[in-house]
Amino acid sequence: MDANASEKVQEMGVLSLLPTLLAPQSSCTPKVANIIAEVAKNEFMRSPCVEAGLIPPLVQLLHSKDQEVLLQTGRALGNICYDSHEGRSAVDQAGGAQIVAGHIKSLSQNTDPDNGKLLTVFCGMLMNYSNENDSLQAQLINMGVIPTLVKLLGLHSDNTALTEMCLIAFGNLAELESSKEQFASTNIAEELVRLFQKQAEHEKKEMIFEVLAPLAENDVIKLQLVEAGLVECLLDVVTHTVNGDRDEDVAQLKTASDLMVLLLLGDESMQKLFDAGKGSVFERVLSWVPSHNHQLQLAGALAIANFARNDGNCIQMVESGIVQKLLELLDRHVEEGNVTVQHAALSALRNLAIPVVNKAKMLSAGVSDTVLKFLPSEMPPVQFKLLGTLRMLIDTQADAADQLGTNSKLVERLVEWCEAKDHAGVMGESNRLLSALIRHSKSKDVVKTVIQGAGVKHLVVMAMSEHMIMQNEALVALGLIAGLDLVGAEKDFVGAGLVQVLHKLLSDERTAPEIKYNSMILICAVMGSEPLHKEVQGLAFIDVVSKLRSHENKTVSHQASLTEQRLTAQS
Repeated sequence: MDANASEKVQEMGVLSLLPTLLAPQSSCTPKVANIIAEVAKNEFMRSPCVEAGLIPPLVQLLHSKDQEVLLQTGRALGNICYDSHEGRSAVDQAGGAQIVAGHIKSLSQNTDPDNGKLLTVFCGMLMNYSNENDSLQAQLINMGVIPTLVKLLGLHSDNTALTEMCLIAFGNLAELESSKEQFASTNIAEELVRLFQKQAEHEKKEMIFEVLAPLAENDVIKLQLVEAGLVECLLDVVTHTVNGDRDEDVAQLKTASDLMVLLLLGDESMQKLFDAGKGSVFERVLSWVPSHNHQLQLAGALAIANFARNDGNCIQMVESGIVQKLLELLDRHVEEGNVTVQHAALSALRNLAIPVVNKAKMLSAGVSDTVLKFLPSEMPPVQFKLLGTLRMLIDTQADAADQLGTNSKLVERLVEWCEAKDHAGVMGESNRLLSALIRHSKSKDVVKTVIQGAGVKHLVVMAMSEHMIMQNEALVALGLIAGLDLVGAEKDFVGAGLVQVLHKLLSDERTAPEIKYNSMILICAVMGSEPLHKEVQGLAFIDVVSKLRSHENKTVSHQASLTEQRLTAQS
């Protein structure tokens, strides 16, 4: 019914006459319900339908045994609920959703075509009722509609209209966290994979993808999808679309490869697909890295980063020569500069560098040289991963730390990033790498390079970090600077207020024991410098240190005694 006719219906006051015509026994009831369904297609007519009191009698009609009455009533209620807050509230108050859910449950076994039409209308009604409304969606989930709809999908997979309706409903409900447990207790994974395998059209595949993506965020469902054979479907999509240039090919390739990476975020699903490094899926995904397609390169690198989540996998992957593939990929992107690919490949290298046995192998493969090519990058995500990769690589590797720590270009860039106030992650990682270069090399040349590059003041600031691990790393590095080149660092120590920082750390009761211990070691180390010694005397350190002699931590109390002797001897 068009807008003009609907307006006339409203002006003539016809709506208020309709409730009495909706008698269950009357032969004109389906026609009246049909008129309401047509009128309610117009947005401006939905509230008037509610105000005319049409909802309670329509909901009563849901108890009818007449198929035509049920069909038209379902349409009328569904249309009134469409995008209408008033319509949904009225149906909610009249208890309409429960009755419809009950019908769907009892009708779901019947595959008769007429019945399929009715089921489609009822599913559509529940969708319009709950669309984008969390509390009504939660209500449907509590009524148990999810298992019912999953059964429907399995039994009626030949009914296109009904399967589409189910998919849209799943897409809506799957956004809600509380739905995931219910979905996980059904065989939704098998049903969706079976349906996916039957589809030829792009639009249909997209619809299924839209349900798979939110469901695959759940780790239990990830594993179910892997076991149901989704991965083979995704690899198939990739094969068929990788060389296509139509928009839909590009879209499908992206969706399929993104979903593949999502499945690898679950520990069990990832390990199953890794299959001790022999998995065909693992090998296929690796072949994406040298591809000419940026989307596949990205997905391949992210997949490696996800496979590299435990030491065993990392060690095996480095042995299999994966590092070379990643380095070649990064080399292709120094000039082409696709930031997401750079970020993903660096993430993979960082994860692979975590096991100690991999570090030397990766260094000799030239990882640090390739990573340093990205030093000029102005992209914080790339800067962050670059720093993390270098920090992982030099951990316990003295020669590499020495080599990188005497690279003045690198040290200058680190000092610059230590001031990146807008990017806390980059700032923190730069500080940590600066400290790591000193701690792992224990080299006078590295210390000199850091002093010349004006890095000392940043390590002093880092000693006041809110993260204990960073405080500790800073204090150990500062101790090595004091031990290896106190004369060279003296001016920076004074300028950065090192002694005041140490006084604060020792006086504060909340400071962790190891921080107190390292602070006292550092106090002893700077006593050889006259200006610093003067500052120590001026701040009455003896009082603070003698209190720590009774500290409950034995290492702290012992160090306090030694430090007190040192302070007394030199006062």
